[in-house]
Order: sequence, then C-alpha cells, then structure tokens
Amino acid sequence: MRPHDIVVLLKIAVKGNSQWLMKDLSYELGISASEVSESLNRSVIAGLLFPDKKKLMKLALLDFLEFGLRYVYPQKPGALVRGIATAHAAPPLNEVIVSEEPYVWPFGEGNLRGQAVEPLHPKVPEASLKDAEFYQLMALCNSLRVDKVREKNITIEKLKRRIL
Repeated sequence: MRPHDIVVLLKIAVKGNSQWLMKDLSYELGISASEVSESLNRSVIAGLLFPDKKKLMKLALLDFLEFGLRYVYPQKPGALVRGIATAHAAPPLNEVIVSEEPYVWPFGEGNLRGQAVEPLHPKVPEASLKDAEFYQLMALCNSLRVDKVREKNITIEKLKRRIL
C-alpha cells in the first residue's frame, strides 16, 4: 500500500453508490490514471476493495484506518505554515474540539496559519477544496495520524457514520 491508496479509497467512499470511472477519480484527485489504476489493484490485493474495483470493503477499510493508519503513515506536526485546516482544526471535528493549536496542510492559497501536517498525497489540499465531503474524510484521517486518544475516539465514530 502507498499513502495515495487511502486517498483513492476515501474518494470512492464519498461517491457511495453512484457510478464512477477511473478517469473521474484521476481528474478529481489530480492523480494520474496509471497511479489510480495501480492503487485500485493494490487495494484489491489488500482486501480493501472488491475484485470488481468499484465497491469498498467498508469494515476492512475502517479497521485499517482505526488500527493501522497511524503506524503505516505516521505524522508529526511540523513548522508553522500557511495552509488548509486539517485534523481537529477542520470540519467536522472543529465543531466538537476547541484547540488553539491548529494543524494545516501546507498550501499557498490556504487561509490559516498552523503546524504543518503533510497530506497523504500532495494533491489532497487542492482536491479537498473541490469536494467538501472528501475534505472532511481526509481531515478525519489526519486526526488519526496526529491527534491524541480523545480526538481519535471521536474521529472513529465520525468516520463510521460517513463510511458505513
């Protein structure tokens, strides 16, 4: 698995039962079609996507996000930069968690200054600006990578509501 495999899987989760093509994912995420194709193949092998490459194995994905994401793709917040809010600083967590230490994805067009958290793929901030639901899923995933236990428990509940 590669970090952008999670990005692709969460974009599929956002699409739900609607029809989509690989080229749609490629365009919307800013990831090349060949990378998306390889990502789908890896996700099938990992047991996170059905062999038809269209339907998520939702419980397996949630298990991986809850128990594996922070170990496979850990992240320590970095320097203060301008960017887009993520983790507990972004919706939906910012509605229930108040913090004076925002985390951001570094992005020149961002509107918030906070500690840098590298996204799972460099195109995530741009793709998130185009799709609010995708943005929220990616921010929740970053919470699993950087936040403390209390935030992680809230995050898991919010992810379950959105993915299942």
